[in-house]
Amino acid sequence: MATMESLIGLVNRIQMACTVLGDHGGEGMSLWEALPTVAVVGGQSSGKSSVLESVVGRDFLPRGSGIVTRRPLVLQLHKIERGTEYAEFLHAPRKKFTDFAAVRKEIEDETERLTGKSKAISNRPIHLSIYSPNVVNLTLIDLPGLTKVAVEGQPDSIVEDIEMMVRSYVDKPNCIILAISPANQDIATSDAIKLAREVDPSGDRTFGVVTKLDLMDAGTNCLDVLEGRSYKLQHPWVGIVNRSQADINKNVDMMAARRKEQEYFESSPDYGHLAHKMGSVYLAKLLSRHLESVIRQKIPSIVALINRNIDEINAELDRIGRPIGVDGGAQLYTILEMCHAFDRVFKEHLDGGRAGGDRIYGVFDHQLPAALKKLPLERHLSTSNVRKVVSEADGYQPHLIAPEQGYRRLIDGSLGYFKGPAEASVDAVHFILKELVRKSMAETVELKRFPSLQAEIAAASNEALEKFRDESRKTVSRLVEMESTYLTAEFFRKIHAESDNNPKDIHNNKHSTTSHPNADRYNDHHFRKIGSNVSAYIGMVCDALKNTIPKAVVYCQVREARRSLLNLFYAQIGRKEKEQLGRMLDEDPMLMEKRGFIQETSPLQVSERRNRFSLMEVRK
Repeated sequence: MATMESLIGLVNRIQMACTVLGDHGGEGMSLWEALPTVAVVGGQSSGKSSVLESVVGRDFLPRGSGIVTRRPLVLQLHKIERGTEYAEFLHAPRKKFTDFAAVRKEIEDETERLTGKSKAISNRPIHLSIYSPNVVNLTLIDLPGLTKVAVEGQPDSIVEDIEMMVRSYVDKPNCIILAISPANQDIATSDAIKLAREVDPSGDRTFGVVTKLDLMDAGTNCLDVLEGRSYKLQHPWVGIVNRSQADINKNVDMMAARRKEQEYFESSPDYGHLAHKMGSVYLAKLLSRHLESVIRQKIPSIVALINRNIDEINAELDRIGRPIGVDGGAQLYTILEMCHAFDRVFKEHLDGGRAGGDRIYGVFDHQLPAALKKLPLERHLSTSNVRKVVSEADGYQPHLIAPEQGYRRLIDGSLGYFKGPAEASVDAVHFILKELVRKSMAETVELKRFPSLQAEIAAASNEALEKFRDESRKTVSRLVEMESTYLTAEFFRKIHAESDNNPKDIHNNKHSTTSHPNADRYNDHHFRKIGSNVSAYIGMVCDALKNTIPKAVVYCQVREARRSLLNLFYAQIGRKEKEQLGRMLDEDPMLMEKRGFIQETSPLQVSERRNRFSLMEVRK
């Protein structure tokens, strides 16, 4: 018996947990539906309520005409060795009912709480536990009685609604069907048997109960049904003799009614040989043993489903984020964890683990060279512009050896064009880094729950990137300015030395000197030569800047973003008070509501883990 108590009691606790969580059957395979249950099915006036009261040994169910049971009643019976019997409702925890008339009233009130004063039905169950020395450990689900017509005050769809509700329970492969039929009705027309035949054609899950045997016409009996000849089931039929209406009116004690029932079978000429297998007491023991057997068979699938549910809930908690501590230290720790997660994603973009960082290389390998190639250097170093710049460089003074000031002005003017592409490279990398911050923010799953924190981190990151861009601009500008501030004289010395040794250049120089007394200042060939020399020098500088500008940009922007993007943010949060940190950790209200619901299940999940090990122990 200890094993049976632990198994059925264990399933009872899981079933109550399901009800609390709103899992009471429906679409898909829920935990509720995986648990073996006994569903009590019968037509109106079949004696269904009387059978349940006989099994419990108490008068506690609402009575009346029409549909009395309008919500499923999950009735959990717990056998206690001694003490006063009492009842508890799941919706009214810690309140013990010792007056069973009050239990009836509470069932009526709780039904009306959902359905109102109308005669409509609801599929949300009422959970009732009864603790008594006069019961066996058993769980039964009392369902609304099947009906064929709607009465006044009921919706036109009530017949179909009730059948759909009942089917939603008895269709499940783990449901044990307790089909109740009155003996004074042809079994072929029994609503309960008709439904059971449809959902359980083999009869493996169906227990047949025949009520009102004492009300059959004189000279008739129900032996063909009870002995399985009229309709065969895999389990024995059980006959029940309910209290008469006179007994109910006189409030005849249920224990006395049980004794009277047993005396009826023992003294009956028709059923005496079946007396040991008849009556409500036998029915309760039979169902209890069978329920325990089915639970034992279903242990592996129940354990697997519980484990899967726990894993799914834990995975969902991991996805939406765990609860946050309320103290300042815990909040700061959470913020830092979010920052580290964001920083990790950002670095993966830069380093190549995620897409985006390669665009920075594209700036240096394509955009910068293309921009340098488009510079208007040919126009600046055209013969006419060289003549103009060189002629104006020394004013009225003649050139003594070479127009050095003209050279410098031409070089300065040419190098001035380089600032545009250099700064454009800085801006392009800045734009890419800002995009990577935005993408990293969107891809950091942990941050999605905190919009205010996202905004704070994004603002601090962009502020840091602005600072890095300003420093990078200064650096690339200095690179260009350094080239014009101090020229590489050796380059021009080498060019002049080569020119002096070139016979063609010597001839051109002699010819120009003979023709014009001040030819170094006015000869076109001389100006073209100056333009060519400056162009060669600018080409050398351009090649150098193609390498040094990317180095400067990476050093000042990319490297700093990778190393210290959130340094400013860390300095800011270090000065914030607890209330300010709390405001940064706001969440979407729907997400908070969802976590609150999952958090409510957490103690139940711990309990279910313990239950799982209990199931394993019982199985052993």
